[in-house]
Amino acid sequence: MAVQQNKVSKSRRNNRRAHDALVAGNPNECTNCGELKRPHHVCSACGHYADREVVALVEEIDLEDDAA
Repeated sequence: MAVQQNKVSKSRRNNRRAHDALVAGNPNECTNCGELKRPHHVCSACGHYADREVVALVEEIDLEDDAA
């Protein structure tokens, strides 16, 4: 079983944990619709990436018409 040689002080322990904090996201504005989106990702609101549509979004589907 591992046993420490010397006590690790609170300062040294906390210095090691200094880089463990979570960082906030960095959202960018979509050039097409203006919604906030993650950088280098397709906009979930309009489906555009780099000024072109890469995902065609489906409009609302009326389930009653499809069932008939």
